[in-house]
Amino acid sequence: MKVKNIILVLALILYTTMTNAQETEATRLLKEQNTEFVPDIFKFGDNVWFAVGYDVSNIAMIEGETGIILIDAGMSPVRMEKLRLKFREITNKPIKAIIITHGHGDHFGGIQAFLDEGSNPQVWGRRGALGNNVGFNIEANAGKLAGLTYGNVRGGRQAGIILPDSLHINNGVAAKPDKQRTMFTRGKETAEFSPTHFFTEERKQIEIDGVKFELVAASGETYDNMYVFMPEQKILFCGDTYYKSFPNLYTIRGSQYRDVQSWYQSIDKMRNENSEYLLPGHTRPVVGKDKVKETLTNYHDAIKFVFDKTIEGMNKGMTPDQLVEYVKLPENLATKPYLIEYYGRVDWAVRSIFNGYLGWFDGNPINFNKLTPLAEAERMANMLGGIEILKEKALEAFKEEDYQWAAQLSDYLLAIDKNDSEIINLKAEALMEIAKNMVTATGRNYMNSYAIQLLKSIEE
Repeated sequence: MKVKNIILVLALILYTTMTNAQETEATRLLKEQNTEFVPDIFKFGDNVWFAVGYDVSNIAMIEGETGIILIDAGMSPVRMEKLRLKFREITNKPIKAIIITHGHGDHFGGIQAFLDEGSNPQVWGRRGALGNNVGFNIEANAGKLAGLTYGNVRGGRQAGIILPDSLHINNGVAAKPDKQRTMFTRGKETAEFSPTHFFTEERKQIEIDGVKFELVAASGETYDNMYVFMPEQKILFCGDTYYKSFPNLYTIRGSQYRDVQSWYQSIDKMRNENSEYLLPGHTRPVVGKDKVKETLTNYHDAIKFVFDKTIEGMNKGMTPDQLVEYVKLPENLATKPYLIEYYGRVDWAVRSIFNGYLGWFDGNPINFNKLTPLAEAERMANMLGGIEILKEKALEAFKEEDYQWAAQLSDYLLAIDKNDSEIINLKAEALMEIAKNMVTATGRNYMNSYAIQLLKSIEE
């Protein structure tokens, strides 16, 4: 990196650290969320242990008659080896089976640490709901078939991979990666993995080593998602269908459409199990029949409200920009600690639902022939009286703390001259100011990462 770029990056980080001295409400809330990721192993009944905070996702161990069954396997083999040794302080029984709740790498990427024990366990997964020829981890397979790789770049931004500690609090429903960067740099760990046993039914009852499980189809964050229910002990392992945050109904790294209607229907099925314990794939467990019921009811109602209200607005002819103003979560739901937008956002979900049902066209025919960014920027500059005046307006907006407008005006200027270092710096600072007031960790991380990458792109 050129010396000038290094100086700019360091100056911006210093600037942000200093201004963060006055903590925003969003920052305070995100820091409080860190308590959800403190490493701990909970015990439920005589034979169930639930590990939180040892990796990006949670892992359960159930002791059977002669062996153990695991639910999910974390993201990193290195961290899972450490957890394996912790589990071995509890029991030395061999691994009989591993049940994977869904095909996201943070739930199965660490499986090799357990397979290396050599006990040759069954590995259970759900075959997805998009057709009989589609297997585990549909989302990744679809991207691979299309040759799509840019999702990894966006995923790295939302995970805060390049962020210094001063700008990175957490990832909303997981601790900040620290050295958990293997997810984006060492794909060989998960590339060849596939379960040995699939189920395709709505509900499948199995018994492993004397322990009864019910595997239940529960599409939501992925089409291959399931939840695992232990009927005799009333314990429900829900994967990523619930966690302590408004759910990530759309992920900014990009993915296939997440079926929002199926998601809240899956939660309804979970609610009807009348569980005593709800053990999520991220964040800490929910304990007590009444508490589980209340939590799942509110979670279900929040997602269903967003879906129904969005469809209602679409039927009125509203565009996505109008819908995000129209669809607001009711206060009695929005204020629940497990529905704060740490990970997902209502407006992101609204846009995704619109696109999932009506596609890219917002209904306004003016957008059939929309001006290119350069053509629009040139007209904006001419309307104001020239590029210098447009630049003055952008700088003025930043000075007046109208950071969103400053960033948008910066885009006009960068469409005209992408190498304008003053405006690159202005946009980067505006993005980082916006980020300070974002409680949604993925969006906050993305903005800060993008800002730093902008500065690194400056040419002398």
